[in-house]
Amino acid sequence: MDFLLLAYAFLIFYPLFILWRRSDGKRDRECYILDYECYKPTDDRKLDTEFSGQVILRSKHLGLNEYKFLLKAIVSSGIGEQTYGPRIMFKGQEENPALQDSVSEMDEFFHDSIEKLLARSGISPREIDVLVVNVSMLSVVPSLAARIINHYKLREDVKVFNLTGMGCSASLISVNIVQNVFKSCKNVYALAVTSECLSPNWYAGNDRSMILANCLFRSGGCAILLTNKRALRNRAMFKLKCLVRTHHGARDESHDCCMQKEDEQGRLGFHLGKSLPKAATRALVDNLREITPKILPVRELLRFMAVSFARRYWIHRSTKGVASPKPVINFKTGVDHFCIHTGGKAVIDGIGLNLDLTEFDLEPARMTLHRFGNTSASSLWYVLGYMEAKRRLKKGDRVLMMSFGAGFKCNSCLWEVVRDLGDADNVWKDCIDSYPPNSLANPFLEKFGWINNEDPTTFVNPFLQAPYFP
Repeated sequence: MDFLLLAYAFLIFYPLFILWRRSDGKRDRECYILDYECYKPTDDRKLDTEFSGQVILRSKHLGLNEYKFLLKAIVSSGIGEQTYGPRIMFKGQEENPALQDSVSEMDEFFHDSIEKLLARSGISPREIDVLVVNVSMLSVVPSLAARIINHYKLREDVKVFNLTGMGCSASLISVNIVQNVFKSCKNVYALAVTSECLSPNWYAGNDRSMILANCLFRSGGCAILLTNKRALRNRAMFKLKCLVRTHHGARDESHDCCMQKEDEQGRLGFHLGKSLPKAATRALVDNLREITPKILPVRELLRFMAVSFARRYWIHRSTKGVASPKPVINFKTGVDHFCIHTGGKAVIDGIGLNLDLTEFDLEPARMTLHRFGNTSASSLWYVLGYMEAKRRLKKGDRVLMMSFGAGFKCNSCLWEVVRDLGDADNVWKDCIDSYPPNSLANPFLEKFGWINNEDPTTFVNPFLQAPYFP
């Protein structure tokens, strides 16, 4: 009898124990952001209108037609006067960079942001278990990750990942790597470091598809501290709900639209092709198709399916062939805030149109583009910092991050806000009260609009003091 009771008890409680163990194990695989620190370069690296014009005009390989093209591009770019550039530009050596210039640019960011992050969080460098570094357009030996390990004296058993070539979408790739490590390792800290090195990547030629990058990209970076420690979940800022990566590298058009290459004269630069908008739209659609069922409530998915079916039925039965408006998914039923990559004004406008977002939703991305420019993979965190500085992020809110990158890639993820945010001393603290400004127009046209009235046959570059003949 006792044996039967024990057998029955075992059959009842053992499955419950297995279910509890699996459920408890999942809690140790959660991915939390404890803190993050966006990099703010020193004021002597600000690219105001006058200095930016000098940098362009002193280029020996550009002529009047290129100046007009760049003026039109920068006026409509949405970038303001307080963005930052690498020190090599202020030395006038952007066309002849040395390796030390690139390494120094990265070290300046590492030493500032990582130290501030660790000091504020109270975490010792020796406690870091995982290090992920992504800087797309600089590869050195030893790696940039090794430089961080050497400077901060991380442990010998730290798990290290050094990513290059991943483009503007690399931040979420780094988060995905950390997420996967957390699935097999309990109670660990991870440090993700994301930036771009501009010193060796100034394009000195006159190919329009490559000089455009000179106008858009700016210096920046971010260090993010993550953990899966259950005891720290109430201290965390964000909890990762899901992450989706889409890669269209198998399509030649997508692969070639955004890449580092040499022009016909052998000058290295970053090519932005005319097929880029099409490739970005296609990647965005495929990415949304996968992540939408993961982040939106069932009622919204059912509503969209019903409206789509009714529309197809109406079109099929209509004898006049009158098409009704396409149904639109309401992403705000599952998302409270939209953290959009600041790839440019057109990128922000395009996502806003596709997701049916308001100007309030797009404000963080527009203001980040205006204040800091396109800081490549780190731009998402400046956008998130704007939301935090404006006290928009409340406990339980859901934040959708979306980024694009060379390859061509579209990556997105959903974060849940763990606690009310807004008291942090972040990169926006000294200027948040002045945003949004009354106007996002920059003074480039006012300062350099005279270029549009110049005659190519008589134009004399005021910096080169020589006639230009196309």
